[in-house]
Amino acid sequence: MNVILLGPPGAGKGTQSRLLSERRGMVQLSTGDMLRAAVAAQTEIGKAADAVMKAGGLVSDEIVVGVVGERLDHPDVAGGVVFDGFPRTTAQAAALDALLAKKGLRIEAVVNMAVNDEAMIGRISGRYTCAACGEGYHDTEKVPSKPGVCDKCGGTAFTRRKDDNADTVRARLKEYHAATAPLISYYSAAGKLSNVNGMASIPEVTAAIDAALNGKE
Repeated sequence: MNVILLGPPGAGKGTQSRLLSERRGMVQLSTGDMLRAAVAAQTEIGKAADAVMKAGGLVSDEIVVGVVGERLDHPDVAGGVVFDGFPRTTAQAAALDALLAKKGLRIEAVVNMAVNDEAMIGRISGRYTCAACGEGYHDTEKVPSKPGVCDKCGGTAFTRRKDDNADTVRARLKEYHAATAPLISYYSAAGKLSNVNGMASIPEVTAAIDAALNGKE
């Protein structure tokens, strides 16, 4: 099953994508991870992306979709994938549909994690990650069981993104509503969209996503 998680910055897409991959054997795909892997492997698309990024430019949709195409050729995606943060625009969505069709694949389900914008500011400004394994935490919503020690790998070093502040989050939310939110209508028209309450607790959101996916299988 191939799934897309939609939602603004801070909605919890990364957390729920990881949980989906653990429960269902799906591969979590984020454009950032795929781009870095392609650059490291020095594939043709990776070389093109590397050149653009070194020049300080924005990677084109063509390159991003090409990286996705390369990643989908790996055998580990046979059990399905969950796209985390991609596509970001209707143009990317259309390109992804065309790419998948060429490979005999399709998106079976799209889950929109509906959230309150103002609540996202507090959620994002309080989040941090384990420097060793990338497990996500939050100052109030999700703290390690043992203070200062990652539950997942036992690491003791944590990091915060420099752009996780109120002004930057507001700008990112504005960009999301302008460019990415139209995907809600795009996938709704295709009969693939399910909405879940992204403001609920992590286990509740997980259960709601499972219920949505079970209805699409």
